[in-house]
Amino acid sequence: MTDTAVHQTEDPPAPEPPGWKRPEVRSIALIWLVLTIVGECLVWIPSWLMGPSASTQMDDIKQTMTLFTAMSAPVAAVIWAIMIYSVARWRYTGDEPPEDDAPDFRTNSPVVLLWSILSGVLTLVVFIWGMLKIAAIPAAGGLAALPAGAMPPMVVEVTGNQWVWNFTYPELGNIQSDVLYLPLDRTTLFDVTSADVIHSFWIVEMGVKVDATPGQLTKTDVVPHSIGSFDVRCAELCGLLHAAMETQAKVVTQEEFDAWAQDKGAEVPIEPAAQEEGGA
Repeated sequence: MTDTAVHQTEDPPAPEPPGWKRPEVRSIALIWLVLTIVGECLVWIPSWLMGPSASTQMDDIKQTMTLFTAMSAPVAAVIWAIMIYSVARWRYTGDEPPEDDAPDFRTNSPVVLLWSILSGVLTLVVFIWGMLKIAAIPAAGGLAALPAGAMPPMVVEVTGNQWVWNFTYPELGNIQSDVLYLPLDRTTLFDVTSADVIHSFWIVEMGVKVDATPGQLTKTDVVPHSIGSFDVRCAELCGLLHAAMETQAKVVTQEEFDAWAQDKGAEVPIEPAAQEEGGA
């Protein structure tokens, strides 16, 4: 009797399903979808935390913050979804280190291509949005965009000193004040500098925040649209009494502003429209 060796061959392993059909991919996609929906529903929170708006500049800042948060929510959700699924599904609970190494990572060309395209589109949107906002800033050369009939911008020279702010109105005979008075709905151009150390001129509710540097002039602008008193602070550590370097920005009507300037000894210029009415 001849012994015959019986060779049993194992069935070849079944081919892996396409990436999108794999259970872990579907689970991660579901987690990503839920997190994205939650994130998009909460995009208003960063803008809300910034407090009330008192100028068109602050409106633009809050609008930009909301847009960027909405755009970043799906991207952040991808990272969180992978992390949550990995921790929940593949965590190791043994007392000793695992004997098996983790599986090798393999690239996926379609995913890499899709991710590159989406990243490029997001970057392009952010770039275009930023350039449009910069082009609309009067201090950056956007004064031609002022509506017809609008009053010309008013210049205010801002000087930081340890530890007070000084505001000079060159068009009103160089009157000075330690409280910033601004007319409602009129563009104001700030020429900001410092007499000693570096400060940072910050009108909190108006979204104005620029450095005040000795020997340099920094320009910015604001169009206040709310009447009231708003905080002006120094946002750069400038010495012992830095925290006390505060004052107020008071937004009033044009008539109230003219009356305040006259009380300070200024000769308030008559607007062309008023001259025509007087001549008539």
